[in-house]
Amino acid sequence: MIHDRGKHIAIVFVYALSPALDFSSGAEAPGADTPMSEQTVASRMAIQTALSWLAEKQLEDGSFGSLSHYGRHVGITGLVGLAYLSNGDTPGRGRYGRVVDGCLEFIINHGSESGLLAAETSHGPMYGHGFATLFLAEVYGMSNRSDLRETLRKAVRLIVTTQNEEGGWRYQPVRGDADISVTVCQMMALRAARNAGIYVEKSVIDDAVAYVRKSRNADGGFRYMLTSSTSAFARSAAGVAALQYAGIYHDESLKSGLDYCMKFRAPDDQSVGHYFYGHYYAAQAMFQAGDVYWNVWWPAIRDELVSKQDEKGYWRGQAGREYGTAMALIVLQMPNRMLPIFEK
Repeated sequence: MIHDRGKHIAIVFVYALSPALDFSSGAEAPGADTPMSEQTVASRMAIQTALSWLAEKQLEDGSFGSLSHYGRHVGITGLVGLAYLSNGDTPGRGRYGRVVDGCLEFIINHGSESGLLAAETSHGPMYGHGFATLFLAEVYGMSNRSDLRETLRKAVRLIVTTQNEEGGWRYQPVRGDADISVTVCQMMALRAARNAGIYVEKSVIDDAVAYVRKSRNADGGFRYMLTSSTSAFARSAAGVAALQYAGIYHDESLKSGLDYCMKFRAPDDQSVGHYFYGHYYAAQAMFQAGDVYWNVWWPAIRDELVSKQDEKGYWRGQAGREYGTAMALIVLQMPNRMLPIFEK
């Protein structure tokens, strides 16, 4: 059950103050005043080069994804939009305001009466739907478009009505099976929508949190599905971030999950699967966990991403260069604290 509570009213989760997290011997509590330079000359240059390269790849209809095998894609377009919002650009405002406008135009134009946001892709549309909905929720209130409210409302309704009995979601917009990766994507979209003023029944969030908790393994990592067993970095980072965005900031599942992810800190993560997806969530998880984690994680991934950038300005991700570049930009610009979803 969802209701539109108005464009400018924010409904937020209650955040709990986090106690000291025993990451290592003698560690300080999150939020401790630990001086550090969050950006370097090299990372600033990498960001600007990437923003310029990416802007040139936008098609006339506002879409991104044509350089991937997915084609024009609402999810990739949404992630690109988030990358420019992270730079401080908003619809019609800022150096790349026109890019954000184009992203918004494309996604809204590919909404449907059912609420599903989808373009050319036919495989796993709930991934694209989740990222596109997240972008719409983050840009909500920054645009005067009258059709944004209804598109977002329908997109959220689709997520709510397709949650399965386990509390999760999977590739197709039906109440079938579930996996943690797609589930976290929908949870992020719902969290952002709640912040934007769209009411989501508490039981929807509670059931999703229960699903994520059941996905945790004894080693602190998270399994892909409840019927599988192996932990892996990307889905574990996503699971930790999902718990944090549900307002859970101090319990054993969170701490063990963070410690599991710390095993993959750069440069020890060269062989991890789903590199950009994993670091997209890991950076959020470490940022939300506080300085004890962030001050260790951030310089390592910042410098590694800079070293991986192509001289033309892009990063090559599993879903193409536009996807990889958008994900890297979101991670690198996290210290800007521009996205409402990243607020502590």
